[in-house]
Amino acid sequence: MSMIGKDLGTGLPSPSNSGLLEKLFKLSERKTNTKTEILAGLTSFLTMSYIIFVNPIILHDAGIPKEAALAATIYASVFCTLLMALWANFPVAVAPGMGLNAFFAYTVVLGHGLSWQTALGAVFISGIVFLLLTITGVRQKIVDGVPNILKSAIAVGIGLFIAFIGLKNAELVVANKATFVGLGDLTSKGPLLAIFGLIVAALLMAKRVKGSLLISILGTSILAMIVGFIGHPKAMGDVVSFSLPSLSDTFLAMDIMGAVKYGILSIIFSFTIVEMFDNLATLIGLSKKAGLSDENGKIHNLDRALQADAVGTIVSASLGSTALNAYVENATGISEGGRTGLTALTVGVLFFLTLIFAPLIYFIPSVATAPILILVGALMLTEIKHISFDDFTDVIPVFLTIVLMPLTFSIAQGLAFGFISYTLLKLFTGKKDQIHWIMYFVSAAFIINFIMGGH
Repeated sequence: MSMIGKDLGTGLPSPSNSGLLEKLFKLSERKTNTKTEILAGLTSFLTMSYIIFVNPIILHDAGIPKEAALAATIYASVFCTLLMALWANFPVAVAPGMGLNAFFAYTVVLGHGLSWQTALGAVFISGIVFLLLTITGVRQKIVDGVPNILKSAIAVGIGLFIAFIGLKNAELVVANKATFVGLGDLTSKGPLLAIFGLIVAALLMAKRVKGSLLISILGTSILAMIVGFIGHPKAMGDVVSFSLPSLSDTFLAMDIMGAVKYGILSIIFSFTIVEMFDNLATLIGLSKKAGLSDENGKIHNLDRALQADAVGTIVSASLGSTALNAYVENATGISEGGRTGLTALTVGVLFFLTLIFAPLIYFIPSVATAPILILVGALMLTEIKHISFDDFTDVIPVFLTIVLMPLTFSIAQGLAFGFISYTLLKLFTGKKDQIHWIMYFVSAAFIINFIMGGH
């Protein structure tokens, strides 16, 4: 048994916990100490810090100025992570969600043709919806009503969608008039750099090196400068800045009325569904791993964690970023002994300190972040092990959910076909006892959206 954070003579939590931290985070009660929590926070930060570079590039694809996107990413992450630490006392850091940012940029803005301001308005409204559903307890009931196979299929489908975007950004997959898609030119610098980054990241992950994704991003960017694929900073001042990046282009820029006029069902509903399943499942899994559930399976302060997430999404949209998620990478910090909000507090402080390196974002090419998208997509594929292929009325909805997300370049379309086909197949094969009432509501909403011309 690991002795990290314990007195070697007694095996009990170290008595070095300060009075304030003990009072705030109940360290002794959760059998941990200050040193263990801080080291756990550092571990979580290293494994999820790639989002600092990846999210602004995705948001920039949607038209958001890169500096403001970077600032919004960091400030939103700091705010909600501190809320998770001090309000919920959870060892979980929060940041703009992978999948949700892709949905925002590539489905809502580029796919539907909405302005990024209107899309932010939809995120803002969805945050309010999350908060109301959480406070009333409806959020938990809705998630409980969706069959587990569809929850797993959603995760797998989003993973393939993210990986497809990564392959596209790496120019490993390109448009082809004859076959729609084809293989890119593997002799050009862009794809070769992306392959290099993919190999480096995969090898480091296989060896369980902390910060492997961040190392890959920085290493590939440096190599890109060396081979002349991108420019390079002329002085150290180009990399380290003592002026904080500005939020002026995105702060309170969301167009709430534009989102409402476009249609609640088509965009806000999709945001709500995607965020709801992903975040709640992650929070439950992480809290169980941290031993925060009692003998009856009840997770202490889960309601506060969900409230923190909802408020964080509202703030994130106000700053200029997308909906927030608890990152599964927090499992690395929890494995190192993180049990309280002090772990999250450490991550929040480290996120804030990265602001001084904000100019680095201008020297990170998309071929350096593309491998990370591919690997994150690959990791999400593991959810397929929870899907049973014995029942044909399960297989078809699962298949449609997974395959239509990347093929239609839309998470919402995959969701729609998955939910509708599940409900109809179960209903017309005499298995209506397997349909929760919420599935009728969700399927009807998607059908109405199609009739109204939603995409």
